[in-house]
Amino acid sequence: MTTKTTLMTAGPKLKTAIPGPNAKRILAGDAQYISPSYTRSYPMVAKRGRGIVVEDVDGNEFFDFSAGIAVTSTGHCHPDVVAAIRKQAGELIHMSGTDFYYESMVTLAERLSKIAPMPGPHKIYYGNSGAEAIECALKLARYHTKRQHIIAFLGAFHGRTMGALSLTASKPQQKRRFSPMVPGVTHVRYPDVYRGCVGGPQDADKFALGCARYIEDKLFKTVLAPEEVAAIFVEPIQGEGGYVIAPTIFMQELRRICDKHGILLVVDEVQSGIGRTGKWFAVEHTGVQPDMVCMAKGIASGMPLGVTMSKAEIMDWVPGSHASTFGGNPVCIAAALATLDVIEREGLLRNSREVGDHMLKRMAGWPKKHRIVGDVRGRGLMIGVDIVKDQATREYGNSERDRVVEAAFARGILFLGCGPSTVRIAPPLIVTKDEADVAMDALEESIVVVEKNA
Repeated sequence: MTTKTTLMTAGPKLKTAIPGPNAKRILAGDAQYISPSYTRSYPMVAKRGRGIVVEDVDGNEFFDFSAGIAVTSTGHCHPDVVAAIRKQAGELIHMSGTDFYYESMVTLAERLSKIAPMPGPHKIYYGNSGAEAIECALKLARYHTKRQHIIAFLGAFHGRTMGALSLTASKPQQKRRFSPMVPGVTHVRYPDVYRGCVGGPQDADKFALGCARYIEDKLFKTVLAPEEVAAIFVEPIQGEGGYVIAPTIFMQELRRICDKHGILLVVDEVQSGIGRTGKWFAVEHTGVQPDMVCMAKGIASGMPLGVTMSKAEIMDWVPGSHASTFGGNPVCIAAALATLDVIEREGLLRNSREVGDHMLKRMAGWPKKHRIVGDVRGRGLMIGVDIVKDQATREYGNSERDRVVEAAFARGILFLGCGPSTVRIAPPLIVTKDEADVAMDALEESIVVVEKNA
């Protein structure tokens, strides 16, 4: 795809047609050698990044409002994170925390315990990714409870390894031709208030409460014995599912059900955690305390690290039950410690709230102003703009969303889609209001262009 670029007076700097000559050469090699299972939205061939800016191989500079899929929380190549990586790489790269000991594993665990969304003491398992964090939680829930069944939600994305994939329910392609899945997983409806009800706040709460109570009122009375359910896995904000926020009343009801039946509540904060919503974890907005929390993505600003944190009494398995050769790698932990330092020192939780509120306020009127915008929702710097074909029917605007994302790319802004028809907005936590305004200008202009051609 070759896209005509639009130059902007401030912000992104586009010098060539997209893709440029160097990018075309690399795209040809990618087509020849790289797995076609990867999902690419547009021909962005990255070379270097600083802050929110990513430069491609032809010298074009883009504003990254995807943060490498919500990963580069402190921006690309934050100098403190880079320094920590360099220092650690010069001292010790690997020894395997599975069989030996690293002091930094303890240091990071202590730091994470202090910001945990549930009371301590805590135990922590290190892996390499969000999917591995979920795999750990799945195995640990079954081990600790001696129960076999798991409840997850439609629209959920928990990863692509077989255990995590069995919990995932966001797109058929993710599971197509990979069955049988890990048995014992039951999916129920997630409270997508925008599409699930048409009334006001009271109707929304009633709908959300009904989604949670379906578990106890229907499942537990028909096909699933509650004493055989090990855990409920839930995203406080569904990521791949469309940036859909779980109402507080829904999360509270899940907690009540879990407490009543001895079920573990596991929150997947892989995308929503580590400050993205203006708090360390999205579940904190609801006041609900989980039994386990899974995190990855933004925790190490780009280095591969996954963490499963549980109440200490839950992580009661014995040596050999679960392990990872590379999990808790010292270089990745050094990056994570530096990331936490930067977030605290630079006040990035506050910045996430303030810039996120600024964007949400600016976009609040878009559904009335633009006929293909169905909804704008989010917390902090985790915002979704839902694109529809028709506001009355709320029919998903899948192709329209994709064209909006492509049009924004042509204007130098990197967005990604999520869910059936949502534009996800997830810039690094360091983003400023001025930078956000540049991105919002480009996004609204892209919506107008697609709207006119719809």
